[in-house]
Amino acid sequence: MPVITLAANQALAQIEHFDAIVDARSEGEFALDHLPGAVNWPSLTNEERVLVGTEYKQISPFVAQKRGAALVARNIARHIEREVMDKTKDWSPLIYCWRGGKRSGSLALVLGQIGFRVHVLEGGYRAFRSEVVQALESAGSQLRFQVLCGTTGSGKSRLLQALGAAGAQVLDLEEIAQHRGSVLGLLPGTQQPSQKKFETLLWNKLRQYDTSRPVFVESESRTVGQLRVPERLIQTMRAADCVAVDMPLGERVSFLMRDYAHFVNDPELFCKRLDALRDARGHQVVNDWHQRALSGQTSGVVRELLETHYDPIYLKSMQRNFSQINTPKLRVSWDGTQASLQQAVSRILSDAP
Repeated sequence: MPVITLAANQALAQIEHFDAIVDARSEGEFALDHLPGAVNWPSLTNEERVLVGTEYKQISPFVAQKRGAALVARNIARHIEREVMDKTKDWSPLIYCWRGGKRSGSLALVLGQIGFRVHVLEGGYRAFRSEVVQALESAGSQLRFQVLCGTTGSGKSRLLQALGAAGAQVLDLEEIAQHRGSVLGLLPGTQQPSQKKFETLLWNKLRQYDTSRPVFVESESRTVGQLRVPERLIQTMRAADCVAVDMPLGERVSFLMRDYAHFVNDPELFCKRLDALRDARGHQVVNDWHQRALSGQTSGVVRELLETHYDPIYLKSMQRNFSQINTPKLRVSWDGTQASLQQAVSRILSDAP
């Protein structure tokens, strides 16, 4: 059956209708970013790409192409034996590689010869990436955001999660970025995605929202950990209606002690993260925090961090960047308990048009 070539905009418009999205690039390329829902069938592995590339430069393109053809043929055979033997004739995949060239073309040719209805993404991942970048230049412009605004420890992320569980549309930038923000935000054992993967995940989320319903989002800065939020999205969020989230200081400290239990249980890790604040707070202050945290006085350190560092910075930033902060659409209070969380969610949803 002949292979069908689709332009990136055509492929993305019907991306949910393919039975599989197959990425023929190496596992390293795939890990950095890939189309949503894609599976990885490398035509050349990481090591094989290096080998072929070295022969191309040091010997000749002809020798490299012979080597590459043999490797690709063997890999395609393994993919077919492992993944395709149980597929029926109406199975219809979308296949892509870096530029829509030999790696995806070889796999598509074999699958097409078997009799499957195969589609190839014209221009490959590079064309997809161009579509994502272009879409993010107008990110969120058709959406109606409501921004949860509250000082550090007021449970904005928890509230956002509860809104999502209740059926609201939420954009959880920290979840997508795998980072809670601030110097303390990277959870042990986690790694942030690449910038490209972050943008792909964000694009995929934004395109699925119902524009007639509000989208709840937390008041984030331009960066979440090491990742940059698209500028157009930031500007749209900053002009949106605000929902003020209040929690008393004592409850905020208790909430953070529970939510960041890994620091309470590992004060040395906590101290290591606090070192990032030496330029801002001075060595004497940070050394004092170290001493107190290591002696079990973590809650006192957390309270001081909120009062002297995070709260002033947050309030100043909100006044500067969020135009509706002084006239919030709604104000909700909760104390960190499940009952008050549900009451806050109900108030927000009942107020949302």
